[in-house]
Amino acid sequence: MKILVLNCGSSSVKFQLLEMEKEQLLCRGIVEKIGSANALLRYRPLGKPEIKEVQEVLDHNAAIHLAVSTMMHPRYGVIKDKSEIVGVGHRTVHGGEKFAGSVLIDERVLKSIRDCIEFAPLHNPHNLKGIEVCQRLLPGVKQVAVFDTAFHQTMSPVSYIYGLPYALYKKLHIRRYGFHGTSHRYVARQAAEILKRSLKELLIVTCHLGNGASAAAVKQGLSIDSSMGFTPLEGLLMGTRCGDLDPALVLYVMERESLTPDEVNAILNKRSGLLGISETSSDFREILEEAEAGSAQHQLAIDLFCQRVKKYIGAYAAEMGGLDVVVFTGGIGENAPVVREKSCQGLEFLGIAIDPKKNEANQQIISSGRVNVMVISTNEELAIAQDTKRILLAEQRKMETLEETVTAELASLTRDDRLELLRIWAVDTGMDMKTLSATLSERIGKLISAEALHQELLRLGLMEESKK
Repeated sequence: MKILVLNCGSSSVKFQLLEMEKEQLLCRGIVEKIGSANALLRYRPLGKPEIKEVQEVLDHNAAIHLAVSTMMHPRYGVIKDKSEIVGVGHRTVHGGEKFAGSVLIDERVLKSIRDCIEFAPLHNPHNLKGIEVCQRLLPGVKQVAVFDTAFHQTMSPVSYIYGLPYALYKKLHIRRYGFHGTSHRYVARQAAEILKRSLKELLIVTCHLGNGASAAAVKQGLSIDSSMGFTPLEGLLMGTRCGDLDPALVLYVMERESLTPDEVNAILNKRSGLLGISETSSDFREILEEAEAGSAQHQLAIDLFCQRVKKYIGAYAAEMGGLDVVVFTGGIGENAPVVREKSCQGLEFLGIAIDPKKNEANQQIISSGRVNVMVISTNEELAIAQDTKRILLAEQRKMETLEETVTAELASLTRDDRLELLRIWAVDTGMDMKTLSATLSERIGKLISAEALHQELLRLGLMEESKK
């Protein structure tokens, strides 16, 4: 079973193709600078060097066509025909309160994703474009939406309600949603598997640290709190985002600097965080280099970043009533030993003790205390592919069961039953199948489903395939 995973951004499309029998990555790539004559395709097939091409890619439609055609290339492709793709999993940023898990995409789901554009105007529209392009490019191939927010839908109102007038929640759905859910869910499960423990018995703090950063409290497999809130701005210090701050500060700066809402938004999301404090870069590697060279300002950026992480680890241990595991993941979490060390300093009272040698070596378990501190590489694409496979197999089983049921129902129809069906249909050939099912079932004393009647009318030539 080959699953295509897509992550569509405003000017890029990331893609991976995985063979799910062995969960093997066949290829990965990205199309960048969409909308320009100098778009860049970077593509790496399994066991072969990376390929880079610059060409015109005007929109997401062209980008996804390019990705699929590259996967079928006679020299460096990994499939011969697009029909080998049996499912598509889409990273979808915001599912609001409607989705607590990944779902098979249909018109209802598409409408819900559109409804959530107001919460994620920079992400959901592009996620939708990816789905719509695949509907045209891969007709009949089932698609699955995997939401960043879904994992955190198990948070209780105590964790997600803000201290604002409750009417704003009821009217505008203003609440904490949390993000990075696919990553937090994946690494929490990996931690339990590595430790050979049941996820349901563990109290875990997961720290996804990259340009975007968030922490989550995972109690017995469920997210009970997350540092990101109504938007991904809340919580930890990030590459260019400020994280937690006094909301009155926003009003103060707006008034003193005569700023518009858009200008303030740009400061909070694009010019703050590590970039804002260091005044030179949001790249943690560059900040570390400057700090090691003696820059106090860059050291301050590192200290602030780690202090926030430490604060959330302690807070979530208190909220869960204990702590068994701390997981570090993401670009910074997986590759910056100094961050892991400083984020755990002073938490010995919780049972956290970092082993310096294991930490420097980026080992999987870097602790020597009661609490397991772990470094786990996140793999959101694999998690999306796993969800897609699970949902497609469940849908297949559902269809097989339905087919068996329909066959049995049709076999139970007598000649008189069929005559009664024709009488009802002759009176109103526009009747919907559910009404027809209820009417016929009542008259003949047998439960005959809408699906069975639809198939029977097709067999008799009384209905076209497109009508239901």
